[in-house]
This record gives sequence, C-alpha cells and structure tokens, in this order.
Amino acid sequence: MTKNTLVAFFSFFIIFSSFYKPAIMSKTMDYRDTLNLPRTKFKMKANLTQKEPIYLKRWDREDLYHKLQQATKGRPQYILHDGPPYANGNIHLGTAFNKVLKDIILRSRRMAGFDAPYVPGWDCHGLPIEHNVDKELGAKKDTIPLLAKRGACRKYAEKWIKTQKKQFKRLGVLGDWDKPYLTMNLQYESDIAREFNKFLLSGSVVRSRKPVYWCSTCGTALAEAEVDYADHTSPSIYVKFPLKTDPAEIAPELAGRQVSVIIWTTTPWTLPANMGVALHPDFTYAAVQTGDEVWILAKDLVEQCFSEFDIDDYQVLATFGSAVLEGKKCCHPFIDRDSLLVLADYVTADSGTGCVHTAPGHGADDYLTGLRYGLEVLSPLDDEGCYTKEAGIYQGKQVPDVNRQINDDMAAAGSLIKETDIVHSYPHCWRCKKPVIYRATEQWFISMEKNDLRKKALEAIDTVTWTPAWGKQRIFGMVESRPDWCLSRQRSWGVPLTVLICKECGSILQDEKVCARIEELFAAEGADAWFKYEAADFAGDARCGCGSSEFRKETDILDVWFDSGTSHAAVLERRSELRSPADLYLEGSDQHRGWFQSSLLTSVGTRGRAPYKGVLTHGYVVDGQGKKMSKSVGNVIAPQEVIDKYGAEVLRLWVASENYQDDVKVSDEILKHVSDAYRKMRNTIRFLLSNLADFDVEKNSVDAGEFTEIDRWALSRYAALVRRVTRAYEEYEFHAVYHALHNFCGTVISSLYMDILKDRLYCSLADDPKRRAAQTVIYRILEGLLAMMAPILCFTTAEAWEHFHGLAPDAPLEDSIFFTEFPAVEDIESDPELDKRWEKLLAIRSEITKVLETARRDKVIGLSLDAQVLLQTRDEDLADFLRENKGLIKELCIVSDLQLADTLKQKPAMVIEQGEILRELVIAVRPATGEKCERCWVIEPSVGKNDEHPTLCSRCVDVVCALTE
Repeated sequence: MTKNTLVAFFSFFIIFSSFYKPAIMSKTMDYRDTLNLPRTKFKMKANLTQKEPIYLKRWDREDLYHKLQQATKGRPQYILHDGPPYANGNIHLGTAFNKVLKDIILRSRRMAGFDAPYVPGWDCHGLPIEHNVDKELGAKKDTIPLLAKRGACRKYAEKWIKTQKKQFKRLGVLGDWDKPYLTMNLQYESDIAREFNKFLLSGSVVRSRKPVYWCSTCGTALAEAEVDYADHTSPSIYVKFPLKTDPAEIAPELAGRQVSVIIWTTTPWTLPANMGVALHPDFTYAAVQTGDEVWILAKDLVEQCFSEFDIDDYQVLATFGSAVLEGKKCCHPFIDRDSLLVLADYVTADSGTGCVHTAPGHGADDYLTGLRYGLEVLSPLDDEGCYTKEAGIYQGKQVPDVNRQINDDMAAAGSLIKETDIVHSYPHCWRCKKPVIYRATEQWFISMEKNDLRKKALEAIDTVTWTPAWGKQRIFGMVESRPDWCLSRQRSWGVPLTVLICKECGSILQDEKVCARIEELFAAEGADAWFKYEAADFAGDARCGCGSSEFRKETDILDVWFDSGTSHAAVLERRSELRSPADLYLEGSDQHRGWFQSSLLTSVGTRGRAPYKGVLTHGYVVDGQGKKMSKSVGNVIAPQEVIDKYGAEVLRLWVASENYQDDVKVSDEILKHVSDAYRKMRNTIRFLLSNLADFDVEKNSVDAGEFTEIDRWALSRYAALVRRVTRAYEEYEFHAVYHALHNFCGTVISSLYMDILKDRLYCSLADDPKRRAAQTVIYRILEGLLAMMAPILCFTTAEAWEHFHGLAPDAPLEDSIFFTEFPAVEDIESDPELDKRWEKLLAIRSEITKVLETARRDKVIGLSLDAQVLLQTRDEDLADFLRENKGLIKELCIVSDLQLADTLKQKPAMVIEQGEILRELVIAVRPATGEKCERCWVIEPSVGKNDEHPTLCSRCVDVVCALTE
C-alpha cells in the first residue's frame, strides 16, 4: 500500500465513493456521505502551456516586479548584475538556462528577506550585428554613409532586443524589462567613453605595433575572448636554415662542413617574416651528420626526429650548450635575409627540434624575444590576409592557402626535410568560425604593466568568492599570463576610441577638459557624435605639447568587451536601485576570459577593486551524450520547443535539477524525467490541499501538545527540510534544493505521512482532535513547501497559493506567494531521540512492507488492510521495542492486525520471511480474521456487533452515531 502512487491513491477514493455498492447497507444512510473525502479545485493536470501566459499577462499588467521592489524597499540589498547577452538572434537553451538560474537566485533572495532588484541588459555593438547588417545591405554596404550604417545597426539590435525580451519574459523571469540597460543607449555610450578616458589620462593606453589575433575574413583585430579553439589540420614541416657563421666557431669538428639549423613549424606562411631561430638556454644541442650535411638540433630530440625523417644513417659529431650558438647567424631558406640565433626559455623538448622558427610579427613570444634582441617586427600581410611586397615572390598570395606553394618551393630548393599533416587545436574567429592569424599591426592597447594593472588585478581576484572554487585559479592564470589588452577594432558599429592625435608630432592629446567635452556630447547625441563632428569641435582651444592645435581623430572602435566590461560604471553606479560592487556576477565558464575579466580590469584600473564580491559560473548546455549542440548534427533543442511541449515550468525545474558546475545535459529523455518529477510534486501539493478543504487555520488549528508522535516526526522532517533547502539556496546549490523537495514529496509526504494518515483524515469525525492535529501539521508543511518551491516553480506555486488561501482571481498581487518569505522553523526543536526512535520504527516498517508486497504478489492478500502481521524475534531489546510500539507499528504499516509471536511456523495462506536488514526479525503475513468494515475497510472483530449498523466496526459506529445525533 505504501508504494501506491498518489494517482492510484486518489483513484481508490474515487472508486470507493462512486462505484462501491455494499452488500448490506443501512436503509437510512449512505456511508459515503460520512467520510471526509479529499476535495480541491486544484487540478491534477497542470495545463502549463495554457495557464502560464495568463499569469504572465497579469504579472505584466499589474507590474508585479515593481510591487515586489516596493515591498522589499529598506531591506538589506542583494545585487546580481546581469551579464548582457548579445542582441543578435533568438535565445538558445544556454541563454535560457542562464536567465532562469539568475531568476531563481533573485526570487530566493527576496524570500530570504532581501531587496533583490534585477536590471536586465543587452550588448548591442560589435561585429556580429555589423556583419548581419552588411549582408542585408548587400552591395550598398560599401557606399552607404557611415552614420547611416550605424543607424541600420542600431535598428537591427533593437529588433532582436524586442524579440529576446519577449522570450526571456516567457520563461517567467522577473525584472525591470521596461528599463533595461543597453550598451548603445546614449548615456551608456558616454559612460564607455568616460571609462576609456580615465585609462587614457592615466597613461595606460598605448599605441604599438604588436602581434594580435586577426580575422582576415572579418577584417579586424580580435581580443583573447573573441577567439575559440577547434581542431584544425595544418602542415607539419622541418626546414633547414643554413648556418652563415663559420661552423668552426661552434665546434672544431664542424670546420669546413655544410651546417644547417633545423626548425619545425606548422605555419609555413609565417616563414617570410622569419627573423630568428630560438634555442633553449639550458638545452644541450647536437651536430648530427647525415650524408654530406650536418644538422643542428636538440640532443634529446635527435632519435625522435631522425625516426620522423625516416633516416637511419646518421652520426652525432659534437654536442654543445646553446650559449655557443647565441648570436650566430643563419641564412633564411628562401629570402635574402639573415636569421639570428637567439635564446628563449619557452622552447620545449616535447616536440619539434628544440629550434624554434621566430617571427616577431606573428607571435606573442616571438615578439618579446624580438624586442630583447632588436629584431624587426615584420608582418608582410594586409588586412585581407594577403602578402605585401616584403614577402618577395609571394606578394599578393592569400594565407594560409600559400602554404602549399611555399612548401613546394622549399622542397624544390632542397630546404624542406619532411612534410606531414598534423591535427591540432587552433584559434578560430568567434563570429565567422574561420581560422585566424597572429599578425603585427598598429593597435591601441591597455598596458597590463603600467600603473601595475596586472598586479592589482591578481590581488583583487583574492578578495572575490568564486563558485565553483576552481574558477579562482582559472582566472588568476589567465590574468597572470595575458598580454596587453588590444582595444582597437577596425569596424564601424561601436564606441570609438576617443583619441585625438597631433598632426604635427603624432602625440596623444591628454586633456581633462577635452575628455569632458567628448563625454558631454556623447551623453546628448551618443557615440555618433564622434563621426558627426570634426576633431576641432572636440579639441576646442587645446594644444599639443609641441604647440600645435591641429589634431586628427582615431577612427577605430573599442573592443565590445570594454563596452560590457564597464557596465559596473554605466549601470551599477548609475542606477539608484543598484550599487557597486555587486554581490554576484553569474555567467558561463567561458566568461573567465570574457566579461568577468574585462569587468575586473576596467574596475581595478579605475577604482582599485573588483566590481563584484562573488562570481558564479555554470557549464555549457550539451546534449544527452555530452556533445556540443549543433544544427548540423541535429541535436539542438530550442527553448520554445520545451515550452510548447512541457511549459516553462518544466524548463525551470530542469535548470534547478542540474548540477551547473559541470556541463549541463539536456535531451527529450531528461526532460521527460523532469516532467515526471514535476507531476509528482504537483500531485503532492494537490493531495495536501485536498485534505484541507474543511480546515480553517484560525478556527481549527490545535496546539503542538495535541500532536501525535507521527505528527511530531513529520514536523521534525519538515524542519530539517527547511534548514537544508534554505541553506542550499544561500549556497547556490539548486540541484540540492530540487532533490530535497522531490524526495520529501515522494517519501516523507506521499509514501509515509499522508499514506498513514488517510484513516485518521477520512474516517474520524471532522473535528476529532487528532484529525485537526494532522491538518494543522499539513497546513504548516504545505505553506512552507510552496514557499520553498516558489523560486523555481513560480507558476505552479502561484496557482496553488490561490487555492490554499482561497484567493479570488482579482485578489491583490500583494496577497500572492511572491510576497511571503521562506518559512521559519525555530520553534521546531531538533530531537535526536525522536529521530533515533523513528529511524528504528521505519526500519521495522520497511521490513514488514517487503513481506506485505510478497504476500500481495502471491495473492495471499489484496490490500495491506487485508493482512494480519505476526512478528517474532529472539532479540530481547527488539522484542521490548515491538511490544511497546505495537499499536504505532500497526498504524505505520496500515494493516488490520499486528501481533507478536513466540514462534512462527509455516501454514497455508501465510508468507514468512526473515528481515533483510534486521536479520533478527521474522515476519509472517496472513489474511486477517473477521469481517471488513464497510466504511473504513479495516478487518475488525467488532464488525457486526451493532444491530443498527451491522457492517461497521465499533469505531465507525461511534462516528456515524455522532453524525446522526
């Protein structure tokens, strides 16, 4: 009986009340009318897809969000700052997961006694929007005026903001949707310029020719956060760099020999920019003879390399330290230029030759090495990725397509030793997904060293609480090793770098009045003002240090990560309901190199502190097999598909059910499982509601002193649940909230407490003190359960709360569940002795239930009420416990009779089993003797003893007589 589902349980009473026709019935009374059968208008079928829009419409019409804000005004603040999604395209399941997670946190914080505002935002500038607008414009993109194009980009962003806003609201996410923050708002653009100008005035902004990630397809520089890594096939080549220096200077054995230094690379297209070969300062190098040539490479890699070369005939002539090679010169393999041998500690012996091709214009490490040795920073490529005249015969060729020609030419010239293909992780553009190149160009940077930005940022990381904890080490390592922040983008749609450059001497104008004038104009007209007015309009009467008053404007725009990274200034510090630093920033784990980091640097660089007290990251949403979702694979699940099939409520429950610290799996099977869990939780709510139909909390509640022991135990479990759930909400462990609530509904409530209480609730007099005691406990548990579910199941709990409190459809929103708080359980003291005692009682019940199931399966009994249970044990302590609690154990097992026996022998129509855990307990089950009471279904010797009600037991006779008096 205890394993029956709630659905089956309700069905039992429907059958009982509607179809049961007793053989003997009083001529004057239908006993069905004497039962307190469950009743409620709260439906078992949720109809979420139809009901949710109705609730959303009302919440929007009556402004639930601002009413909540008014109600929580004056409380301690909890500020979760929204990381802005990009205003481009429909939301996907990852953005839906993120928004729902934030909503759960904020709802739970309000119910924990905080003022928790939510100002959603959108990232509106940048390449993806401009790229799509270019596609819409077609050929016109090359002739349309700049301001007109920027206007088209603004309209495009507005269109998708409207779409995404509707989609986010459909998820039940509460926020100030009428006044979101947009990075393209005029004031926000002014604030971006203001924050940039602070770096400019402090001397942290520098212009330099450095290698940066460059997308030839999109025609712009990229920041670290705009690069994704994916597998890519590249040529793996070994190339000879002939030694120009007399080899005898390295080792006497090499005198008169034809010596080459052997390099390995996977980017042949960078060889035209080669300026040196790097060796490790601590490695030993070997001169190896093969044929009539001598090749120099790391001693520890000789065997590995010659195996790769398919050369067996070789001999080591000499070994030497790298110091003797430093400063020597090689000849470039196909350009009339020297290549200097240099030392660098980033050279490894994991692969290659221990001799690294060095092109300062195409690599970060190469660049720094080039600075130390005075090498030219050459990058013979234009913005489209084609070689310039500095590449000689390869001028006009496209990279990396030119790899084939370069390799063929070197092979023909005898410079190429070996060529194979290698599949490796390679940087790709986040937008067009094409491989990027590392290219030295003139760009604007925020220096990580000036004003100790790197040091201060690393110190600030220590002041933040990172969830999960490994996030701290991840961002620490990224900041510790990151290059200077490349700010400039060669595009149109964004906030410009507000830099005025002297036409005479090229110096940067650093003038506070000029900066203030720029910020004022931007606040009035937006960043379009930069492209609308001349440099003189911003410079006013300012002069350069050289005396010139002629300036030109920089035309590059800022990295969009600077836009969103300054939201702490443009939103947290500007909106009156917010503050900085925020309590929490919450985004996907990729934002350690994105928004978390750009926000950290902009705040530390101008305010000396992090913009957040805590950072929480979640994994990526993947399919049921853990694979990345992809349209080409066909495993993408759109949020609207889930909503159309299950309702937003099930999507919200899925978000809570997942451990977001790992990648988050989703599939039809997973969603069906969550939907089943939702149904069970909803039915538990319905079951509790249905047993309070005749209960008025003001009139019918009883004092705790009248609770039975099982009532006290249920309250004890409820109090433990409240403590566990509120702690889990506080610690952002929502999967723990989900499992705790789901398990409580399924075990403590459905399978135990309410299953056991049914006889008391349905068969006692309505005002029986024990029945009212049970209802008092049910009322409190239901009230608390709804409050604890509300941050996740906002639609269902809103509906259930209306039924719980009998609210009319037009009742004020202030009466809804969202204005209540989490339940307090301080009055329910922990009772270890009660818990220990009930642990033993439930263990005994579990053993008995297993034998009852066997007896049911073997058709010895039907329902558990058909059974008599016999218990036998030789353990004296257990025997004493059974005697003392015989009546309670009978109630817990829902059987008609339970007796203790000295011995048990197998008889017909009897099942005897030994306990599986309690091995000292032997349980027998057989049909109970006597007649079944027509009203309560208990088999009882007193049935038939009353002439007026011959089909009732004595307890039911008393109840019925009381009702007819």
